[in-house]
Amino acid sequence: MGLGFAVFAGTTPEIIRASAREAERLGYSSFWVNHPGSTDGLAALAQAARETQRIELGIGVIPLHTRAPEQIVQGVKANALPLDRLLLGVGSPNPEALKRVRAGIAELRRQLSTRLVVAALGPQMCRLAGELADGVLFNWLTPEYARLSAERVREGAAAARRQPPKLFAYVRVALGSAAGDRLQEEAKRYAAIPAYGANFERMGLKPVETAIAAESRDAIRKGLGKWHGAVDEVVIRAITAKDTVEDHLALVRAAAPA
Repeated sequence: MGLGFAVFAGTTPEIIRASAREAERLGYSSFWVNHPGSTDGLAALAQAARETQRIELGIGVIPLHTRAPEQIVQGVKANALPLDRLLLGVGSPNPEALKRVRAGIAELRRQLSTRLVVAALGPQMCRLAGELADGVLFNWLTPEYARLSAERVREGAAAARRQPPKLFAYVRVALGSAAGDRLQEEAKRYAAIPAYGANFERMGLKPVETAIAAESRDAIRKGLGKWHGAVDEVVIRAITAKDTVEDHLALVRAAAPA
């Protein structure tokens, strides 16, 4: 199983650069940022690109209802993101999420030669991702529900007579009690988002039950071990006590591949 590391795109450039350098040095498969409404994730990812040579670079994910494919293409080119290393994540909320993602993927394929990753929560989006995408990004799931979602992805791929895309899963990881408190805050915020709230209800889980709140390196390893066989790559979404380089590097190192 591959292992990626992800940080909040709105954090400081120093944290992004230092985390990306250390993730590459320690053998992580990929380094990711998100694309919050207040921050350009592509520009944030460019900070990591300039500090690394080999590690794959993911953005999870750009919402197609707020940034059109043409604007995404412009952003990728303007920030000189390396297409051979890029994992370009897109997604969309309802209404018309399936239609928007289908059209968006088609347009991005026409204009960019890079791997496209679709964020998928519900069964229909999982099947569509299996039909169209190079990768699928799950979020706020347990390993058990990731396996069920993976089945829907494989159904979509089989219907389209193609190989299933690579399966990624964002997993929130907090190290220490103060970081655990911030994890609780993050969980409450996502529970209030309709699409995520509906998915937590379907699963019968609280958001924090999908995360790893740990007090030690061994506890992180134990939590990650439950994911083996569920997805191709777990992406550790960093939840730190403080927004400092030191706290991020401590988590990068604690969760590093064996």
